[in-house]
Formats: sequence, C-alpha cells, structure tokens
Amino acid sequence: MDEPLVSIIMGVYNEEKTLERCLDSILDQTYTNWEFIICDDGSTDGTIGILEKYREKDNRIKVLKNKENMRLAASLNRCLEEAKGKYIARMDADDISSPGRLVKQVDYLERHEEIDCVGCSMMVFDESGDKGVRNSIEQPSKDDLLTKTPFYHPTIMMRKSVYDDLKGYKVSKETMRAEDLNLWFRFYKENYKGYNIQEILYRYHESRADYNKRTIKAAVRTAKVYIDGYKLLGFSKTKYVYAFKPVISALLPNAIMERYHSMKLV
Repeated sequence: MDEPLVSIIMGVYNEEKTLERCLDSILDQTYTNWEFIICDDGSTDGTIGILEKYREKDNRIKVLKNKENMRLAASLNRCLEEAKGKYIARMDADDISSPGRLVKQVDYLERHEEIDCVGCSMMVFDESGDKGVRNSIEQPSKDDLLTKTPFYHPTIMMRKSVYDDLKGYKVSKETMRAEDLNLWFRFYKENYKGYNIQEILYRYHESRADYNKRTIKAAVRTAKVYIDGYKLLGFSKTKYVYAFKPVISALLPNAIMERYHSMKLV
C-alpha cells in the first residue's frame, strides 16, 4: 500500500539502554502496514546512533531530531505533523509492545466506528522481571478522570482525525509531564469515546528510579491540570479535592508509593 494505515509516534531522550528492545517489538508486530516516527529530543548518549542503524534496516522507521530538548509534548506534535496513517499509536522507548498489539487495535477500530481511541492492559516489569498486571477500565468515561486515568497513554491507538481535531498535545510548562491528562480532558469535552481491550498487549517498564522523578513542583502542576480539566467538563467544585492526590503522593516517601502501586497490581 502507498500509505501506512498506522503511524506509531514516539519521543525519545537518552534511552540507549532500552531502545533496541522497544524497536524490535515493533519490528516483530504481526501487523505490518505501519510507519514508526521517532523524534529524538536532543539525546546526548548513543540513542541517535541506534535510531540511525534501525532506520537503515527498515525504511518504515523515520527519525526526526530536535535541535534542543523540547520535551515530550512538542516531540509528539512533530511526529503527528509527519504522520500519514489513519490511526496513531503511541509507544515509549523503555517499553515493549506484544506482537499482536497493533493488529488487535486496528481490528477493533475498523469494526467499531463509534470508538475513537483504544488502549489495553499492561504487564508492569523492571530489571528483576515481571511485577504484575495493571488492568485498564474497559469502557472509560469522563467520570473516571476524577480518580484515575481512563487510558494508559503509551498503549493507545487513536484516530488521526481526533488528534487533528484536538490539535495534538498542549505544549506548556503548566502541562509538562501531564500532557496526556490534559489530552483526556479535551477528548471527553468533545464527546469522543474510547475502549480498552481487556488483554495484556503492552509491557510497561517501571523501576525504582521512576519514583525519584517525582517532585512537589510537578505534582502541583498536575493538580492544576486536574482542576482546569474539572472546570472544562463541568464537574462540581466539591469534586476538586481529588485534584490534590498527586500532591499528597509526592509528599510520601518513594518506598511507600512503590509499595502502594505494587499492591494494586494483579
């Protein structure tokens, strides 16, 4: 076919340790009509060399380069500008897609025209092995945004027309590290619908080092994204208390939060 049906988009920054297994998981997909658009966000390690090697191996892989570090939202928007697919799939550079992920998500969207975005459940793992399953909400709604995320961002496949309508990801300091949350509020504001396939089609890397990235400043920004989103969707002000969950989490020791999340795995 002249044009790929699926465009996979990914921003990457200094991921030389995990990048090859990520790229291999896309090359191993049973579905083959895709393009993989990757934006290198100013990496200073061996990331770009790995990307160039894989691009030479498979011309479905396309590499973009930011002149300076612009963060995830801007990198993904660059990928969206280049995307030719009817469907847009996300991917993160330290994760792994199961071989049947793309074919099952494409099949679902092709058969359900009323659905605009589809995700799935994830197996959480780290360097020591599998930690457990993080199940997704089968039929998420805007009300789920009060207490949880309706989709696991790197697992999604969304119609390109929806991304275009929403004008991609919002690029600002206020939504940094919460660009997906902001996207979901806007998604439901426009009455789009989603579904999560109740299968483990994605392997999500989560290590102790990830908990070290938590900061009070980032948590306060996320809380504001929640409050702005609640206003956008017309939630009662009595619900705003939920917005401060990220702040409370950031105040707790890493060991406690790691234990809390592990207890929620199946």
